[in-house]
Amino acid sequence: MTKKTNSPSFEETLTELDAIVNEMENGELPLNVALEKFERGIALSREGQKSLEQAEQKVKILLNEQGESALHPLPEDEQP
Repeated sequence: MTKKTNSPSFEETLTELDAIVNEMENGELPLNVALEKFERGIALSREGQKSLEQAEQKVKILLNEQGESALHPLPEDEQP
């Protein structure tokens, strides 16, 4: 049985974080609202980082099962 969580997906986290960044870049938020948005942005950033670390760990496990020992970086011309 898979465990279902109520946490947002990585994509949802990025979407919300992007919206917060856009609002804050606008520069028209009152200070208290900007601070709340900043706190939420930090929390979302941490959630996203955690998701990426978990995904990387899964990839490493799968590669190890396939006999691969390490991840290889993308060539510079293929990096985002």
